[in-house]
Amino acid sequence: MTHLITLTTDFGTGDAYVAAMKGTILSILPEAHLVDITHDIAQQDVMEAAFVLREAVPYFPRGAVHLVVVDPGVGTDRRAVALAAHGSRFVGPDNGLFALLLDGAAPDVVVSLDRPAYWRTPNPSQTFHGRDIFAPVAAHLAAGRTLSDVGTPIDALRPMHWALPIPDAQGIRGWVVHIDHFGNCITNIPADLLHARRAGRPIKCFAGSAILHGLHTTYGDVAPGEPLLLIGSSGLLEIAVHAGNAADLLSIRKGDPINVVFLDDR
Repeated sequence: MTHLITLTTDFGTGDAYVAAMKGTILSILPEAHLVDITHDIAQQDVMEAAFVLREAVPYFPRGAVHLVVVDPGVGTDRRAVALAAHGSRFVGPDNGLFALLLDGAAPDVVVSLDRPAYWRTPNPSQTFHGRDIFAPVAAHLAAGRTLSDVGTPIDALRPMHWALPIPDAQGIRGWVVHIDHFGNCITNIPADLLHARRAGRPIKCFAGSAILHGLHTTYGDVAPGEPLLLIGSSGLLEIAVHAGNAADLLSIRKGDPINVVFLDDR
């Protein structure tokens, strides 16, 4: 049995919120192994949280419990849920985040967290379900409780969908879905779609204030300070600047459109 619990929140690290959640977990399961995925999700941005989790979760061992608290609807009638999928368990609000993480696929099991015996208190704070509901449930799951112990089965998660790239004969229209700590702008255009559609043709890309030519394999293919296109570690088309910040240099923000054009090389 693994006692591994990961934490992903939009709480930042300057307040007591993350520590309160960890303290709650350790009070129930002192041997818990806690791993911070990130607490720097943009405030209330469930799509960013889903993207980061999609990139991180596959590298954790099976059986891990992933505690996710990005919860703009805290205290409302949005459900608190736990679910099993791909060999892991997840705990958090049912606000579309888990549907995004699973790309619309159904989880193996999903339950509504309606059993106060597994909460920190039967009277949880209306502004901090992370401490009073989600963290204790995650601890109980990591300690060996099953999903059916901690909640009542429900049929489905609240749906939410990623924006999909739009290909045609001349190119692909996509969007910037994430900007990482280095200012690299990660798009929603997967490498396999790009390669299949371009069929070996040269490309150029309109993004922010720049027109980028060609596809590179690594940041060092261009001089320091120069922008480039490449396929990043996520397998998605990425706009970067060698030793620089593409988002700042090229005036690109999350959600901005990008247009890849296939060129006639004859």
